[in-house]
Parts: sequence; C-alpha cells; structure tokens
Amino acid sequence: MIGDFHFLRPWWLLAILAAVALAWTISRREDVRSRWRGMIAPSLLDHLVLEGGAARRFRPVHLVSAAIALGAIAAAGPTFDRERPPFVDDKAPLAIAIDLSQTMDATDISPTRLERAKLKVQDLLERRKGARTAVFAYAGSAHMVLPLTDDATLVQTYVNSLATRIMPETGKDSSKALRAVQTALASEEVPGTILFMTDGVEPAAFDSFKQNSGGDEIMVLGIGTEQGGPIKIGEGRFLTDSSGARVFAKMDVSQLQKLQSQTGVQVATVTLDDSDVGWIKRRIQSHLEQSQGEGNSRWRDLGWWLTIPVALLGALWFRRGWSVHWASGILLGFALVMPGQSYAQTSPFMGMWLTHDQQGRLAFENGDYRGAAADFDDPMWRGVAHYRAGEFAEAVDAFAQIDSAESYYNEGNALAHLDRLPEAAQSYLQALKRRPDWPEAKDNLGIIQKLIADREKEDKDQAQDPNLKPDQIQFDEKGKKGKEGTVNLAEQSAEMWMRNIQVTPTDLLARKFAIEASEPAQ
Repeated sequence: MIGDFHFLRPWWLLAILAAVALAWTISRREDVRSRWRGMIAPSLLDHLVLEGGAARRFRPVHLVSAAIALGAIAAAGPTFDRERPPFVDDKAPLAIAIDLSQTMDATDISPTRLERAKLKVQDLLERRKGARTAVFAYAGSAHMVLPLTDDATLVQTYVNSLATRIMPETGKDSSKALRAVQTALASEEVPGTILFMTDGVEPAAFDSFKQNSGGDEIMVLGIGTEQGGPIKIGEGRFLTDSSGARVFAKMDVSQLQKLQSQTGVQVATVTLDDSDVGWIKRRIQSHLEQSQGEGNSRWRDLGWWLTIPVALLGALWFRRGWSVHWASGILLGFALVMPGQSYAQTSPFMGMWLTHDQQGRLAFENGDYRGAAADFDDPMWRGVAHYRAGEFAEAVDAFAQIDSAESYYNEGNALAHLDRLPEAAQSYLQALKRRPDWPEAKDNLGIIQKLIADREKEDKDQAQDPNLKPDQIQFDEKGKKGKEGTVNLAEQSAEMWMRNIQVTPTDLLARKFAIEASEPAQ
C-alpha cells in the first residue's frame, strides 16, 4: 500500500514554497541588525542595539506557515488506497467457521473465547448490512448452521445459540471444516471469503489450507492469548486435572504465524476494539475487487484528514500575541481536576498519561470499585475490585485467570460468599498446595469444612424425620376408573412431534449435528 502513495494534484505542493518564503520574510523584517547593517558601522551597531532577552524561536508566523504547508499538502490530494466501488460489500459472500472445541470456553478473553467470537460476528454483521453470510460450526466434526443469507437477525440468532456442548465429536478437525465450507460455496458465482474464528489450527491441517483450489480467500482470526486461561464448564466452575488444579488453555501464536508463512492464509488475532472487524471487512472487499478487476475503482482522496490540524492551528492563532501557552495549561488542568466515577470513561485526557491499571488504581482508592473493575487489565486487581463491589461471581471469573496461591485463596472467599461451599473448600485446598503454611487459608478451610459437615448433618436429620403427615387423603369409593376410549396414534405422534420441536435453537442444532454425525460419510 505504501508503494502506491502519490498525490492526485501534485502542483499544489508549490504552495509550500510560499509558506517557507513567508516565514523567511518575516524573520528578516524583524531582524534589527540586518535592517541597520548598511547604515551604521558594524563597530557601532553592537553598542546601539539592545538585546530584549532571549528571542522566541517559535512565533505566530510559524503557525501560519505550518497551516499553509499543511493546506497545500491537503489540496495536493495524498492517497495510497483505492476507493471501493458501491455495493461491493453487498455482493461478497462470507462463510464463518466457528470453532466449538472445548478450549473455546477458556476465559482468558472475557467473558470466554466463544462469547467474544459471537460479539465479533455481531460487529461484522453491522458492518456488512445486506451482505450474505453463512455460518458453520466445527470441532471433531463439521456442520452447516445456516446457508448464505442476508437476514442478519437470523444469523445472529443461530450464532448466539452456539455452544461447545452441542458438538457430537470432540477434538478439532480444521481440514474437515474447510472442506464443508468449500463444498457449500462451490456453486457461488461471486468469489467468497472463508473466515475461521478459532484459538488455533492444528499442523495436520496446514496442507489443506495450502492446497486451496477454489477462488475463495481463507482468513483466520485467532481468539485467545499466549498466557491462556482456565476452561469454564459452568457458572463459576472450571475444568480441572486429576490433581484438582485448573487446566489452562493457551493459544499458540507462533503456530498461527507458521500457518500464514507456509500457506499464505491471512491471519490476525482478536483485539479489544473493532480494528480486527475492520480488517476482515477490508479483506473481503479487496478480495472481491481483485477477482473482478479494478477498472471501476478510483483513488481515495485522503487530503481532507489534514484539515483537522489546519483548523487547530487556526484556532490557536486567533489574535496577535501568544495564546498557545494558555491552551496547554487549560487542557492539563481540565484533565487533572475533572471528577468522575470511572477515570477512564469520564476523563478522556487521563488515558493519555495513565495506563488502564493506573486508572483503575485511582478509582479503587476513591472507593469506586465497579469503575475500577472496568478499568483494570490485571485480573487479580480486577477480581479484588469486583469482590469489594460485592460482585462475587465476576470476582470468581477474574481470579480464575491466574494460577497462584493468592488467586485460589481469593476465589475461595468469593465462592464462600456465593454459598458454594464445596467449591470454596476445593479452592482453599489448591491454595494450600501452593503455600502449605498459609494460616489464613487453613483457617478458612476449617470454617468451610465445618459448615459443610453441619449442613450434611442437618439434611440427614430432615430426611429421617418420620412424623410428616399428609394434608388430605381421598379414596375413590365408587370405583370410577375413568372413561374407556381409543387413542389415535397418528394424532398423538403429531402432537408429540410439535412439542418436541418447541425447544431452543441450541438443542435443535445439537440434535441436527448428532444426526449428521451418525450418517455414513459419502
């Protein structure tokens, strides 16, 4: 793209010479020595000229010259990118293959990798209104969720219903998913794009990605972090190994980089903002343009962006003398004294000087624990902020991101507040495995174990109480057994079928995938 940089109207660049000439002329006119050098002898001139202190190196004329130069560059029309033809995005089909293997329930990307993928699909649908989108799901097997459709609401409904538990086969087979998508797009006249949303592509699938025979472009959006996170299996519950420790799923970024270098597949990793969605949309458009030719496209004029600094320079130079020094002081004072509950959200200038964790610490020290939890990037501090705010379920999810004695101890405290005593006891045990001589953890474990024993004893006593009497007993003294009749099996089957189909889309997909997986391969 940088190699395509040029100016649409290069003759306007000559105006930069006028800006330089203006600055030079004004500086010469204000130079007292140059004005009197030809009229007064140099030996006397030094004694006659009074120096008025340190000369200002940056004067209003420099602002004017800078504004003229920037205006000249803007008028020249800098560009390096072609403008997309109208309705290109409406034609470009997109097939999204969403990984539903168990590691997609890891919580290193909040709330989970799978939930973040769903949010990215929603953002992508918003950016591609009217475009056709298909959805596939895969783990050990691959299945079509929806064929190509321009109904964004329908797509979002089925994407939101996806869950790792609905897959009939565990594991991950990216090659099988690629073949299923390519088969579905084979009849399309317009070249499409295949987007994999996954936390990794196994090396065994590299050859399939490299031997992409169709005209469809393949992209991979990696969702996860190298540090990894625990795999969520329920509300506040995580997958553990045989020793009871949480299992952490890590995304192999180097493997994704190898995929791109060895196969030419476009690879990116998920971002907190929508820059990754913008990248996907641009790739879809550019792929369609390249396949259809660029005869109808034109260069995009980017010069208008420079009007913003020109306007700022004009605002600073609004009267003779300096007003620039006042502006920076006012802005700095505004940022420092601006009150607010969430420093990251209330003061936009605070983000220029402080990291998210520093902003969170400021909010935490001011007692705004919810605002601090929203600011913190560090999961331990985020969990402590949630805990102080009374949001114990969120605190459990945050502490689960870290595998340390402190995180297990804090998680046990939060679980105790949620009245999930057995899980709290397990967390304290994991903390003691890492710090065996931790008295606070031992004390809390003892309290929880006593509470569990007391509850078990209470439940046992209630179960053995024989003195419960029924409220009322009635007998059918007349011996009426009901009316005898016949049952229409066909009508009964239809009614049962209608009841069965009144289930959630998630259950429907699980049943559909199970049937497809049981069918023999053709």
